[in-house]
Order: sequence, then C-alpha cells, then structure tokens
Amino acid sequence: MDYTKVKDLVDEALALNDSLYLIDLTISANNKIQVTVDGDNGVPLSECIRISRSVDGNFDREEEDFSLEVTTPDIAHPLKDKRQYLKNINRILKVKTLEEEFEGTLVEADENKIVLNWKAREPKPIGKGKVTVQKSVTLDYKDIKEAKVKIVF
Repeated sequence: MDYTKVKDLVDEALALNDSLYLIDLTISANNKIQVTVDGDNGVPLSECIRISRSVDGNFDREEEDFSLEVTTPDIAHPLKDKRQYLKNINRILKVKTLEEEFEGTLVEADENKIVLNWKAREPKPIGKGKVTVQKSVTLDYKDIKEAKVKIVF
C-alpha cells in the first residue's frame, strides 16, 4: 500500500468536515490500514463510516488486498494533537514531563502551552497543621512527554 496515497485520501475525506483531524495513520506489512481521527466535538460513527468508504472506494480490491479500520482515540491513549487539549479544557489531565508528573484541571491551552490548576495540602507557614493552597503550572508542549485524560467516576 502506498502511504502517501492513503494519507491524501484520508486528508481529502477529513477536509469535508473542518471539526475532524487526523491523529494517526499506520499501514502494517500485511496491508492493515489503521486510521485514528478525532474531532473538536467528538466523532460520530457516521463520520468514521464516511471516511472509511471514501478511502476504500478509491482502491481496487482485485489489485490490492487490505483491511481498513477507522477509529477514534481510545481514552487510555495519550493526547497527541494540540486540538485534543483544546477539547479537553476543564477536564483532569495526568501530564508527564522528563522531570515531573502533574495531575490537575486543564484550564488553558493555546498554540504553545497548557496550564493546569490543582489544590494541594501543605504545612502551615506558622504553627501545626496543613492548609489547602491553589497550585498552577504552565507547560510547553515540547516539554510534555505524555498527557492523558483522567476518568473520574
């Protein structure tokens, strides 16, 4: 399978809906095509079907044997695209950098960075006991090794 041709077909299908974007595209040695797409407002099943048909319809199954799977990102997988951060504002993220790990509410995301807020218990400056304080960290995307949405039940 020609990766460039498949990518162009996926991009063409995604162009019909501005809220959708490509997260991952892989083609295995045995021609299993896996396309992962996400959307600013989620991805309806009908859009996955439309993208699949758009790609599948441009190949002749008599000439090339392949399987095609169009999916949305699994909640267990890390965020890969900046647009995924935007759609997860006000959700709790677990973020790993090379030096530290943070868990907090994503309150801001732009082209270069994200901002997390959380509450922490710290010793009182004077006397015994602890006090709850508001913490915040700003992280550049280049410093983020992995970020996942935390599921809260």
